[in-house]
Amino acid sequence: MGAAPAISPPLLVAAGVEKTFDRTRALAGAGLTLRPGEVHGLLGANGAGKSTLSKVLAGHVLPDRGEIRLAERPFRAASPREAMEAGVGIVMQETSLAPDLTVVENIFLPELGRPGLLSRGRLRRRARDLLARLGHDHALPLDAEARDLSAAQRQLVEIAKALALDTPVLIFDEPTASLSPSEVESLFAVMDRLRRDGHALVFVSHRLEEVFAITDRVTIMREGRTVADAIETASLSQADLVRHMVGQELGFIYARSGDGAPGPRGDVVLAVEGLRAPPAVVDVSFRVHRGEILGLGGLVGAGRSETAEALFGLRPRTAGRITLNGRAIAPRKPAEAVALGLGFVAEDRRRQSLVPDLSVRENLLLAHLGAHRGFGTGYRAREAAVDRLVARLGLPADRMAQGSILAFSGGMQQKVVIARWLLLEPAVLILDEPTKGVDIATRASIYAILREIAAEGVGVVLISSDFEELLGLSDRIVVLSDGRSIADLPSARLDEAKLTLLAAPRTSMARSAALLEGLAGAHRASAFWALIDGDGLICLGSAAAAGAPDPGLRPGEAFRAEETRIPTALAARRDGFVDEPDGGCATLLTPVRSAHGHDLGWIGLTLDPAAPRPDAAGVRAAIKAAMSPAGTGSDALGSSPS
Repeated sequence: MGAAPAISPPLLVAAGVEKTFDRTRALAGAGLTLRPGEVHGLLGANGAGKSTLSKVLAGHVLPDRGEIRLAERPFRAASPREAMEAGVGIVMQETSLAPDLTVVENIFLPELGRPGLLSRGRLRRRARDLLARLGHDHALPLDAEARDLSAAQRQLVEIAKALALDTPVLIFDEPTASLSPSEVESLFAVMDRLRRDGHALVFVSHRLEEVFAITDRVTIMREGRTVADAIETASLSQADLVRHMVGQELGFIYARSGDGAPGPRGDVVLAVEGLRAPPAVVDVSFRVHRGEILGLGGLVGAGRSETAEALFGLRPRTAGRITLNGRAIAPRKPAEAVALGLGFVAEDRRRQSLVPDLSVRENLLLAHLGAHRGFGTGYRAREAAVDRLVARLGLPADRMAQGSILAFSGGMQQKVVIARWLLLEPAVLILDEPTKGVDIATRASIYAILREIAAEGVGVVLISSDFEELLGLSDRIVVLSDGRSIADLPSARLDEAKLTLLAAPRTSMARSAALLEGLAGAHRASAFWALIDGDGLICLGSAAAAGAPDPGLRPGEAFRAEETRIPTALAARRDGFVDEPDGGCATLLTPVRSAHGHDLGWIGLTLDPAAPRPDAAGVRAAIKAAMSPAGTGSDALGSSPS
């Protein structure tokens, strides 16, 4: 976290803000004190009023009463444009892009309505610069229409759109919900620059580790009221934040029941082999057992959501075999997938899961309607099951007939969507970002439900950009990169650093791949890159020259040292070559670290013990130079034999 800025006069002050929607009181005395040059966390459980207060400040909602001052002047924006012109911009939790406009047009949407001529070339250059600041100058096609972007890509466009405004006050409402850890770091670097430039930033997030990483002060809301205003983040602990937010202590939300180990796995319930659905899904394979929670890990653009959509009949497949309960299936549309026993909680609630004009109960029963055959709706047959689910998920029974589900908080909406699928008792339930935009208490209850249904024999497939969540919930994790499944490992073998390295796009690993191939070719050897932890390792990549000895490693798989052909070298990790007692090979291991000192694993070179050996110190120096930010991978190839 950056150092807290010196106390300066408030830039924006809100006090006593109230707002009622129909019979729901969203704000009942909310306040916020925001200073320039700081990142200010706005926290609270779902339904606390954070998003409503943010929308009031950004001109999306008019308050019923209360006082707001911006730069010491009364402030009351009747529209988002008025707020932007006054100096307040917002990145919405639910994206509000124009689906028929391109990425560039959406980023500069506020400028398109202004008089005068616009230079398309200048806008494209500005767009590239903004996306480069976010670390995504090549990941987002500027001419793609917003309707064709994934939820995570749309979120990045929203962030770029807000940055383009260059307003003194920027509100980020759950901006990291669809971003992976490395993408969150890029966003935080941008926010830190904005903070240093004197902007006042409001950061709304349910991820407490992010709050401590980026905010200087926090304001906490509960039930529409501000219960703690502008407290220095450094003076609080996670327990303090949770106590303020929900009024009680929470146990460790990932804790498993019993002895902490996953339950015994049943038979394979879902098998996916060589799935292809271009352009996002190239070659994906995995298996899910009864009673197992399988995580699909990867970065934005890895093909996780697209894989789920292809399985559920939302995306055409061109190759691959899908087996459910031992029977080959090929759903061409969601109705067929539902009839076969698949359930799917989509990533984007607003666009893909909710019908705003239907009541809460009608939204819950949508999947039932799709599966029902015969006259009428068949609701009566489901009443008892609905009542049990409502109680099980902690949904308010007296509000189930409420006219619009949008009156529910995001967490309640998500519980309704999950209940919709549990009602059908699927054999496999796929969940894409199931805790996106929900508070810590709701996350804990969703986690408990997922563990319960897995214990009942349901196969669960979990997609999450939150690597802590993925590791905490999953029994196994299949890692996707560039549309391919490249690793299948027990979650106990992984941590966030290892998962991040495995998930790195293969295109971004071109330097290390070239290094391995060059080492193998130059020394007629096998070369590999591995993460080594204790007596275990995970192979990230490998290459071998013809006739070279095999160290017994395969990319994307985990091994115990004794399961390989180089256990002595793995145990010793000396500076020079280490011979195996059986005389089969000799191995040199070189540790690799990033420019910031982070462990990037080990590069290994395994050759025939009778072959001429290169100078170990020279090879190690060349490997470290090649893996440095300025390295090219070629220097390691010419080390002369000793």
